[in-house]
Amino acid sequence: MGAVIMHNVVSVDGFIADHDDGVGPLHDWYFSGDIRLTETGADGGHDGHSGGGGFRLSRVSAAYVQPMWESIGVIVMGRTQFDLVNGWEGRQPTGDHVVVVSHRPKPEGWHPEASYHFVDGVEAAIAKAQELAGDRVVAVSAGEAGGQILAAGLVDEVAMDVVPVVFGSGKRFFGSFDGQQLLEDPHVVVQGNRVLHLRFKVRRS
Repeated sequence: MGAVIMHNVVSVDGFIADHDDGVGPLHDWYFSGDIRLTETGADGGHDGHSGGGGFRLSRVSAAYVQPMWESIGVIVMGRTQFDLVNGWEGRQPTGDHVVVVSHRPKPEGWHPEASYHFVDGVEAAIAKAQELAGDRVVAVSAGEAGGQILAAGLVDEVAMDVVPVVFGSGKRFFGSFDGQQLLEDPHVVVQGNRVLHLRFKVRRS
């Protein structure tokens, strides 16, 4: 099975959004470079546009993000995030499937063509995601659902795109997780433009 990687963009003080779910400057680096990132690849276009809403990263960040995106088979997200973005209208930014951790079913009539699976409980959600992903990565969005998945011992790695901003308060990267979990030293440290990409393996006892 592929690795389960908990991932998100985060402020230096550990927040993924403010209390109103605003992300402020956290995602600015996705649109401030000249390398276009797409579902199928990055190119060096320099037309100054985002390709119809596509990301434009610095060369360093694109070299890190593109292969990571291509390794993802399934995204796991919580219901709050799904509702905020309306499931990206059934077109996830990467991967072939999305698993939504939710006590409520898929909204009636919502994009029946989309490969979105609504699963009650984090253990069942990860089991479904790994079944769908095969040998590819399961990418877990940080936040409440991500913190619960970490607490259940189901996360293999933590990946953080750290942006140099202090939020002071808001929605935490690890949600309401209040335990203690040791991580290994970072095996990826990439300094991009206004972002620091970090990856840590979860230490197993």
